[in-house]
Amino acid sequence: MDECIFCNCNSSEIIAENKLAFAIMDKFPVNEGHVLIIPKRHFPFFFEATEEEIKSIYSLLHEVKEMLDIQYEPAGYNIGVNVGYYAGQTIKHLHVHLIPRYKGDVENPRGGIRNLKEPLVEYDG
Repeated sequence: MDECIFCNCNSSEIIAENKLAFAIMDKFPVNEGHVLIIPKRHFPFFFEATEEEIKSIYSLLHEVKEMLDIQYEPAGYNIGVNVGYYAGQTIKHLHVHLIPRYKGDVENPRGGIRNLKEPLVEYDG
C-alpha cells in the first residue's frame, strides 16, 4: 500500500468524494474529462468490494457525471472496470473509469472504447 499511487493520492487532486470513495482526473486520459472513481480502502479487484463501497462508487459516478456534463458537454459516456492483468488492469487498486464521449471522437463509436486512442504513457502500479 505504501507504493500505491491511489492510496498516496494528493488531496488537491480529488475532485469529489464521499465516505468510502473519491474521484480524480485520469493522468493518462483516453478522452478529455476522463475520471477515475476509487474506493478509499486498498484492494485490487471489483469483486472484493463491499456492497457499501459499490454504492459509494455508484453515487460518485452520478455526481461526477453531472460535473462533466457542465464542464465538457459530452454526447455520451463509457464506464469501465478492468479486473486483473489479462483484462488490462495495471494498478492493483480498484478504480472505475468514467470516460466522456464526444460526437466525432471516433469515426464509428460502435464497440465503445475499443476504438479510442491508446494512452500516451503506460504505467504499472
